Amino acid sequence: MAQKDLYEILGIQKSATQAEIKKAFKRTAMKYHPDRNAEDPSAQDKFKEAQMAYEILKDESKRQAYDQYGFDAVSGQGARGPGGFGGGFQGDVGDIFGDIFSDIFGGGRRGGRSAGPQRGRDVQIEMTVELEEAINGVNKEINIPTMVSCDPCNGTGSKDGEKKTCQTCNGMGQVRMQQGMFSVQQTCPDCRGQGQVISNPCGSCGGQGRKQEKRKLNVKIPAGVDQGDRIRLSGKGEAGPMGGPAGDLYVDIHVLPHKIFQRDGDSLYCEMPIDFVTACLGGEIKIPTLSGEVILKVPAETQSGKQFRLRGKGVKSVRSHSTGDLFCRVNVETPVNLSSEQKELLEKLNQTIKAAGDKNNPRRKGWFDNVKSFLDKMTG
Repeated sequence: MAQKDLYEILGIQKSATQAEIKKAFKRTAMKYHPDRNAEDPSAQDKFKEAQMAYEILKDESKRQAYDQYGFDAVSGQGARGPGGFGGGFQGDVGDIFGDIFSDIFGGGRRGGRSAGPQRGRDVQIEMTVELEEAINGVNKEINIPTMVSCDPCNGTGSKDGEKKTCQTCNGMGQVRMQQGMFSVQQTCPDCRGQGQVISNPCGSCGGQGRKQEKRKLNVKIPAGVDQGDRIRLSGKGEAGPMGGPAGDLYVDIHVLPHKIFQRDGDSLYCEMPIDFVTACLGGEIKIPTLSGEVILKVPAETQSGKQFRLRGKGVKSVRSHSTGDLFCRVNVETPVNLSSEQKELLEKLNQTIKAAGDKNNPRRKGWFDNVKSFLDKMTG
């Protein structure tokens, strides 16, 4: 039978990359696998052709020789198979498919080493802090339930400290399983990938090397943290099984709402009520800041909603060396519970303002002009 082109067998171009070659081989091999084509005698030959093509093309030196001189240049390197490729394929199917189908069968490649002590899981908690604590920093003591290393056996899981090589996997932590034509690796069921077994397990932890307890920790919250920030404490997570290293502890910061300030990055915002007279005539008001009260001068004729900026009175972020600003918005407060005398005085003031026309209310004139224009357009 005439020899076939290796690229044609895998359905790829001659310029295909190694990743494309590997993907094409997986596709072709799965298509013609004998287990899937029991009623098609030719499937096995096509399957072996795909194996042979992949074995040659995945090796750059073999591929270069094949591209330059044809199949004869590689026919003496174990590259023989059906359909013009010789009498029989020389090789281990498990070796060829180990890296490609390990995700399908959950195994690994032959020759894997023992997993050894495994790292413990990371732990994630949420810590609630006041705004003042987040801005200035604070030390918090917490109690968390977690897996800790067993003291009696020193985390080994063995009562006498002795471990024996697992006879099932000979200390490799993995066993070789045959599934049809595939030979794949799986975690040893007896030692669970450790490569060693304990004949005299610790009574305190049941041979696990760790047990669940409540751990007391002191967490230092640095100054300037903000909502959603995360603090990592290395090695403060769960202890690893069989003496493995501990995972990490992640502390997610949640800042409680504040009665005065709202924070946005390095900036602080607050609202300050001022009386009607101060807004009209101007004056001074006391503004709270992180470093104490400061005096803010309010100019005469200040309108409600006016925002003042106090530079350097915001937050010094944990990520920067600069300090943000404080923005204070004033709201003119309408007086309530007026006495008869106060009402009489306000009425006299109102009469003088009306007599002045639009002189004392420039914004009102502009607003009414816009309203009139709008109504004229609507009535056409």
